[in-house]
Amino acid sequence: MVPHLTTALKGPLLDLERRFLSEQPAIERWFRTQWLEHTIPFYTSVDLRNSGFKLAPVDTNLFPGGFNNLNPDFWPLCVHAAQSAIEKICPEARGVLVIPENHTRNQYYLQNVAQLTQILRQAGLKVRIGSLLPEVTQPTPMQLPNGGSLTLEPIQRKGNRLGMADGFDPCVVLLNNDLSAGVPDILKNLEQNVMPPLEAGWTTRRKSKHFGAYSRVAEEFAKLLEIDPWLIDPYFAVCGEVDFHARTGEECLAAQVDTVLQQIRAKYAEYGVKEDPFVIVKADAGTYGMGIMTVKDASEVRDLNRKQRNKMAVVKEGMQVSDVLIQEGVYTFEDIDGAVAEPVIYMIDHFVVGGFYRVHTSRGVDENLNAPGMSFSPLAFESCCAFPNPDCAPDDTPNRFYAYGVVGRLAMLAAAVELAEMQQ
Repeated sequence: MVPHLTTALKGPLLDLERRFLSEQPAIERWFRTQWLEHTIPFYTSVDLRNSGFKLAPVDTNLFPGGFNNLNPDFWPLCVHAAQSAIEKICPEARGVLVIPENHTRNQYYLQNVAQLTQILRQAGLKVRIGSLLPEVTQPTPMQLPNGGSLTLEPIQRKGNRLGMADGFDPCVVLLNNDLSAGVPDILKNLEQNVMPPLEAGWTTRRKSKHFGAYSRVAEEFAKLLEIDPWLIDPYFAVCGEVDFHARTGEECLAAQVDTVLQQIRAKYAEYGVKEDPFVIVKADAGTYGMGIMTVKDASEVRDLNRKQRNKMAVVKEGMQVSDVLIQEGVYTFEDIDGAVAEPVIYMIDHFVVGGFYRVHTSRGVDENLNAPGMSFSPLAFESCCAFPNPDCAPDDTPNRFYAYGVVGRLAMLAAAVELAEMQQ
């Protein structure tokens, strides 16, 4: 069953979905030209927010960790997409070394690694899982909540190649580790294909660079469809050299918050939106929903208490926050069984391979849902996001999911542009 969507189906978003359907041949043709011009990340996940008047990405992850949450019916799509991606990068590839995150206590994350490994194996590859943890000195089986298991193994470096002590010498090193703690020396200067590239890790990547690239992609796409790019693109600003503990940079932060709120108010007035504008203030680097707050007035970032400053000052792996993104908040008016929900789209190569809803029972429509207490609805996408049905209404399944797939692919394309600029 596809959960009932309670999105407000009036106004610009429904018009946008109709536009996507009527222009589907032109959209797909435009995407094909983009795939020829850009090197697409091996895999991507995109968090979307659907407010009923706007559909936009709010986060793009180049090391997705939720393959275990996808509808099992979509696994064949994942396998075919993985085959396509590997063939372009290393046609003769037989072996892949997967390097996961170090948090082995998170068994749901390990189920993601197990599912990713299964997809690659079904794509015809020998797959081993190499741990960066120094305490993993021999093959270490890990039992999973779903009854499955996986084995973490120590990595061995010989010259500029990674492999295993038994002679396993992969063509491809696939990172499922976002490198928040930095790039280990063992991963530097490898002659093997490393995917995604090391530049994609949070040691160097910045969300503001991604959304800058996304704005350019969205503007070009909007010209194709003759729509307002704001309908698919969140405003944003950035403040550098913020120190929440020392309370420096607060004026810059407050000024940028005010600027973005004014931009949103102008658009809300243009489209007759009655909701209160808000922004999301978050670290410009890092994941796992850390260092994030909802702000509706600039004064709120001037008057943070100690607990709030501590929350904003540090993100994953103890990274200190100094660069801060101020992003237009996009309401989510979707829910599942009364709980607030947002769609997450998964892609391998340039193919949409499925998605799910992130659900939170104790968060509001204007809050970050990537937080403790969240859950996932893995069967939410009963239909693939790649095939719209012109005989259905724009908001019917699979047409709404097609719209999600279009915006998700725009974010993936922006990530390709972003990475190319970082590697220049």
